[in-house]
Amino acid sequence: DHYLAMSGDGLPGPTDSWVTLGGIARETSTIRLGTMVTSATFRHPGPLAIAVAQVDEMSGGRVELGIGAGWFEEEHQAYAIPFPALGERFDRLTEQLEILTGLWGTPAGETFDFTGTHYAVKNSPGLPKPVQAPLPIIIGGKGPKRTPALTARFATEFNIPFDSLEATSAQFERVAAAVDAAGRAPESVTYSAAFVLCAGRDEAELTRRAAAIGRELDEMRGNSPTVGTPAEIVDKLGAFTAAGVQRVYLQVLDMSDLDHLEFFASEVIGQLG
Repeated sequence: DHYLAMSGDGLPGPTDSWVTLGGIARETSTIRLGTMVTSATFRHPGPLAIAVAQVDEMSGGRVELGIGAGWFEEEHQAYAIPFPALGERFDRLTEQLEILTGLWGTPAGETFDFTGTHYAVKNSPGLPKPVQAPLPIIIGGKGPKRTPALTARFATEFNIPFDSLEATSAQFERVAAAVDAAGRAPESVTYSAAFVLCAGRDEAELTRRAAAIGRELDEMRGNSPTVGTPAEIVDKLGAFTAAGVQRVYLQVLDMSDLDHLEFFASEVIGQLG
């Protein structure tokens, strides 16, 4: 959920995640849809609740809302979006989560009220409702205190993006401790990770795919377990699975290389069952 490219000329320009997901919802029937992650700075909580509920309805109940505090200051400056200090962004994220879950969880025919430091809701019917009850919420990040606490309060999934095995394991432990302290069952939270994808049959194919996204193969190999041959990837992901990773998201940077996805699906996924 970004409005500005982090490199290059930015063409063809940004899309809005929830507008895009609404279109995808009507063109698909089985895949899960969502954001990794929506920035709480981009939208007011009421309109966000409406948009997410609408896309969940349009998809027949296939939406998962990933939401975070926001971090990329340049895109805020580029599109006139306020970018407060980190502490306030987390405060706003917390209130947004309280409002989102409150609006969606209010029984039909009743109203929802909320008074916070940054947002207030008065006499809201909390409509429309998502198909899913509750709608899955994903919280992610590397923060040692507030991120695990928010996960324990609101999330059905915790995600850590683009990090080492050691850092992933340590953050999972902090989240698990927060979940336990909140009185939740350990299995009530799914633990996931995100990695850049660069898979290939041999060194030549791997080098070509790395070059296509402007990356060095050796650098990527050292940073992501989903870089290498199928055997390499399966072996490296085994260590992350042992550390608690239950779901993996792949960042595919060359959107024109559809054979890349087909290769991963046919040669790697079958070995992970």
